[in-house]
Amino acid sequence: MALLRFESVSFRYPDAETNALEALSFSIEKGEYVVVCGESGCGKTTLLRMIKSELRPVGQGEGTVYYKDKPVQQLNAEQSAFKIGFVQQNPDNQIVTDYVWHELAFGLENMALPVQDIRRRVSEMASFFGMEEWFHKKTCQLSGGQKQMLNLAAVMAMDPKLLILDEPTSMLDPLAAANLLGMVRRINRELGVAVLICEHRLEEVFQTADQILLMKRGKILWKDTPERIAEHLQQDPDSSRIYYGLPGAVRIFGELRKQGIYPEGKKLPLNIRDARNALAELRTDGQYVIRKLEKEKKDNTEQNVIEAKELWFRYEKNAPDILRSMDFQLKKGEIFTLLGGNGAGKSTFLKLAAGLLRPQRGKVKTSEGMRLAMLPQSPQALFHYDTVWEEFLESAVAGWKEEAARQKAEEMAAFLELDGKKFSHPYDLSGGEMQRAAVGKLLLQRADILLMDEPTKGLDAYLKQSLAEMLRKLADQKLSILMVTHDLEFAASYADRCGLLFDGQLISEDEPHGFFSGNRFYTTAAGLIAGDRIEKVITCGEVIAACQNAE
Repeated sequence: MALLRFESVSFRYPDAETNALEALSFSIEKGEYVVVCGESGCGKTTLLRMIKSELRPVGQGEGTVYYKDKPVQQLNAEQSAFKIGFVQQNPDNQIVTDYVWHELAFGLENMALPVQDIRRRVSEMASFFGMEEWFHKKTCQLSGGQKQMLNLAAVMAMDPKLLILDEPTSMLDPLAAANLLGMVRRINRELGVAVLICEHRLEEVFQTADQILLMKRGKILWKDTPERIAEHLQQDPDSSRIYYGLPGAVRIFGELRKQGIYPEGKKLPLNIRDARNALAELRTDGQYVIRKLEKEKKDNTEQNVIEAKELWFRYEKNAPDILRSMDFQLKKGEIFTLLGGNGAGKSTFLKLAAGLLRPQRGKVKTSEGMRLAMLPQSPQALFHYDTVWEEFLESAVAGWKEEAARQKAEEMAAFLELDGKKFSHPYDLSGGEMQRAAVGKLLLQRADILLMDEPTKGLDAYLKQSLAEMLRKLADQKLSILMVTHDLEFAASYADRCGLLFDGQLISEDEPHGFFSGNRFYTTAAGLIAGDRIEKVITCGEVIAACQNAE
């Protein structure tokens, strides 16, 4: 008997022209680890929410979702809440109490368990998840990674048989994301809990999964093992845009196989270790990338458009400093990506640069006459109207003459693939679609400086590339961009400079190759695969190019 089964499930949102889900049929066995992936807006989140009656979206549906051969609509409240665990994208959306220990106990209290049982389970979860040091902290004092780990622990305290996670790492820094996904893997392997996870970061989950469920336009394109999905996509990359988001090992050796450099009969490596071993068997010319980088190094002599000096900031009088004597410069026409752990102060600095906060000491200076626009971490903060079209038109009118505004709004909707969602309410969009709408609204304002907080959150790899190409064109036209991001691959591929914020200061900044090379954790998959064989390599394309030019 399957633990979970979809039987001809279709779903359409109110006023939508097409189905979000189309005749889905698949099953998940006990203890299985299944990754749901696909391009932004393909129906991943809708699929996950169909499993929980209390989270099921409003609309017209057909077919049946079964949990242990019982329709999920017929599960009582206790079965649905406690046997099917759900972890959402935004860590703050799921925390309901003031203290960590109480958050762990909250679900157990609702199960009406005896006090001794609650204490034992809470202690067990705190120990398993390594939460002893922050067990008595207020939940508002936790970093994003700690909050999401707390959400996972609170769900696991109720002993679910199926754990559902909807892009749980989308707001986490790379180290926190790796820790969380590592814990999910332990839960699956050691506790036998079935996992159904939707995730754009495939580097970690792809190699862990038993099955990959690949979606396209509300349908299941393939459901197969990671190895076979990699082979399918390598042979037919145009079948799904998720090809561009595959782990670096798959992309590198899939391309090398096409060119006859990697033997046809060998399996594609799925992880860093296997890719390093496979690369060791190939002859590479480490000097190729060095020459290429020196040729393309960008002139960085432009004027500063934002300059921060001796910046100090804290949120409360007796609270610790978030920023301490921080210096920063953003040059005209450059893309600067600011990286760092959750809680390091990146979003705080962005608000200071935008003038939304005032520092206790120091100052932020913006070049006179420069227009500034900001994308906040929560895109909902930008929306004021009932439709995406009205949102776009408002921004276009502010940035363009009236006769050109409608055309520019239309072009932006088409570019961001929101044509079919123009008359939807922004809050009815999926997470990725909402992020795209917010980015589009920002770009239409024709500002001189863009401040962007996690602009690639919720976007598939293809849309990230499209966004990067647009930002690159704007930067070439002397638009300045300061971007806070946890996306190391994006920063390595498209930034002019990268900086690391740690302990309240910008402790390191350099062009991407100087910044990422030699790091063990804050680096890219390509750097980990080839860094010790090809000097200063940080992208999959550079590894492929080096192998192509080996003599």
